[in-house]
Amino acid sequence: MFDDALVGRTAVVTGASQGIGAAVASVLLRAGADVVALQRSAPAADLAAEAERLGRRLAHRAVDLADPASIAATVEAVNDEHRVDILVNNAGTQIRSDATEFPIDDFSRVMQVNANAVFQLSQGFGRGMVERGSGKIVALASLLSFQGGLRVPAYAASKGAVAQLVKALSNEWAGRGVNVNAVAPGYVGTEMNEALIADPERYRQLSERIPAARWGTPEDIARAVVFLCTPYADYIHGTVLPVDGGWLGR
Repeated sequence: MFDDALVGRTAVVTGASQGIGAAVASVLLRAGADVVALQRSAPAADLAAEAERLGRRLAHRAVDLADPASIAATVEAVNDEHRVDILVNNAGTQIRSDATEFPIDDFSRVMQVNANAVFQLSQGFGRGMVERGSGKIVALASLLSFQGGLRVPAYAASKGAVAQLVKALSNEWAGRGVNVNAVAPGYVGTEMNEALIADPERYRQLSERIPAARWGTPEDIARAVVFLCTPYADYIHGTVLPVDGGWLGR
C-alpha cells in the first residue's frame, strides 16, 4: 500500500491487541516496518502470523498505561533494545456517566491513560528522535477533540488535550526533524463503541448523520495513521486529521 516506505523503521504501537491498534500494526508491517506492541496482553495470533509471513519482527512489551512507573520502565526497556523511529499513541479508555455523577477517580484514570500517558510516551521516545533529527509520532485523537459529546466528559477532555498536545510538541520538534500529528477517527465499529451500536435509536441517529453513509472500519483509520508515519507526510506538522466519513463537515 505504501510501497515499502517504512522498511528499516521500527514502530511502537500502544494497544495493538484489537480494533484500530491491531489494524495500525498490520498496515505498518505491510509498509515494511518492524513493530513493538505495548499493551498488557500479547498481540493476536493473526498479527504474529502476518509479521512472520512478511518477514517482519513483531515484539511485545507489557505495560500499564494507568501507571506512570510502568510506562517509564517500559520506555527504558524498549529504548535499550530498539531505535524507535515511529510512535503511535493509540491506546485509550472511555467511561460513560452523567456529569453530575461522574466519579472523580474515573475522570483521573481516563485522563491518565488518554492524555498523561500520551505525553509520557511521546517524551520518552521523542528524546531519541530529536537527538537523531528524525521521527514520526501520531496520536489518536477523536471527534470529541472538536465536540463535547454526551455522558463522556473525561473522554472529551482527554481527547481535547491530545489535540493540543500534538500542536505543542510539533511547535518544539518540527524544526528538529520530528513530525507530531494526530488522527481523529469518526464513528468506528470497535469495542469502545459497543454501547452505541447496541442502542438501535442512537445507532440510527449517528449513522444518518454520516455523509459517507457508513461507519468507519479500523482499516480506514489505520491507513491514515500510517500515511502520517511515511515520508509522504514529511511536511505535515501539528495537524489533527479527521477521518470521519464527513461527519465534521455536515
